[in-house]
Amino acid sequence: QVQLVESGGGLVQPGGSLRLSCAASGRIFGLNAMGWYRQAPGKQRELLATITTGGRANYADSVKGRFTISRDTAKNTVYLQMNSLKPEDTAVYYCNALISGLVGGKWGEYEYWGQGTQVTVSS
Repeated sequence: QVQLVESGGGLVQPGGSLRLSCAASGRIFGLNAMGWYRQAPGKQRELLATITTGGRANYADSVKGRFTISRDTAKNTVYLQMNSLKPEDTAVYYCNALISGLVGGKWGEYEYWGQGTQVTVSS
């Protein structure tokens, strides 16, 4: 069983910063690409950033220059540093990971999601 557990959300004023963390645990044979998404009320889930095993990062235009994704391979953890936050960044933030392992007796790469953490940007 694999789990992704997020932390670091909360209430912050416009212009402020938050750092989200997502730790993967369980039967992990290979932690591959990881990413962060968000979903605001009434909107579709939006991809924000991804990072490969080699550390190459990609960002959505909406967060480029303000958010930074990073990972600690030894801790199976991905981070999202969010700066210059705006009210429109308010959403539930989810981490995502592609993990190699054995599920139901079948070896493969499987997609996992965290439970989500609320980020509210408001004065």
